[in-house]
Amino acid sequence: MEPKPEQNEWSSGVWAHLTDVRRRSPLVQCITNFVSMDLVANTLLSAGASPAMVHSVVEIPDFTPHIHALSINVGTLTPEWLPSMKAAAEVASQLGKPWVLDPAAVSCSGFRLKSCLELIGLKPTVIKGNGSEIIALSSASPGQTKGADSSHESTDAIEAAKSLALTSGAVVAVSGAADIVTDGNQVIGVHNGTKMMQKITATGCSLAGLIAAFLAIDSSRPLEATVSAMSVFGIAGELGEALANGPASLRMHLIDSLYGLDETTVRSRVNITRFG
Repeated sequence: MEPKPEQNEWSSGVWAHLTDVRRRSPLVQCITNFVSMDLVANTLLSAGASPAMVHSVVEIPDFTPHIHALSINVGTLTPEWLPSMKAAAEVASQLGKPWVLDPAAVSCSGFRLKSCLELIGLKPTVIKGNGSEIIALSSASPGQTKGADSSHESTDAIEAAKSLALTSGAVVAVSGAADIVTDGNQVIGVHNGTKMMQKITATGCSLAGLIAAFLAIDSSRPLEATVSAMSVFGIAGELGEALANGPASLRMHLIDSLYGLDETTVRSRVNITRFG
């Protein structure tokens, strides 16, 4: 399956999405893992969104109805946190607010897999994971995994992603050397980003939060919003790597680059293809 270039078709939409996020500053609730909270919050702030790291189950009924989008990441999942995730997802689904599930290391335990499948039953708008995570969810069975790392390329997971999208009703985003986004019918490739980003913990978690922010301003077109978020994050990574000496400085420059993105840079760097 060879990609067909159509960057010009997408570039104006990517810039429009980023402009809307900056203009509207959507409130994104993030129930994410301990490792990622800092980078997720700073990624959202630098993109123009408003992060809220609210995870207590007792606050969900008061707080979650007021958000614009929700991001749930199971990276440091515990039995104490799962009720908060379910409660927030239920509120979001009931009120028609978009939400993203990041099934980090889903196949490392039966508890984690079962929890993610239960969360999928609460109708996420987008499921974002690496190739191994998406394959595990699609087949709904534990497998060999290396923590949150993937043993599969994103393109290995295209059929699994399409199947998961059709059975769950969610857009499925597969991160990798080329990011894949599908609604079960269309398959889009996002070719922005750098390999060094994989050396910074929480970049995938941060991407899930950014997708939620983009969904908040275009919830009726979840595939397009997801593609735009992945492209923007990848472009920021490309710019950051050009200034960095290694992963630690890339982290800083990634945030700065995301904050400083302008129209000319975005339009010229968007690299999106349609798989046909």
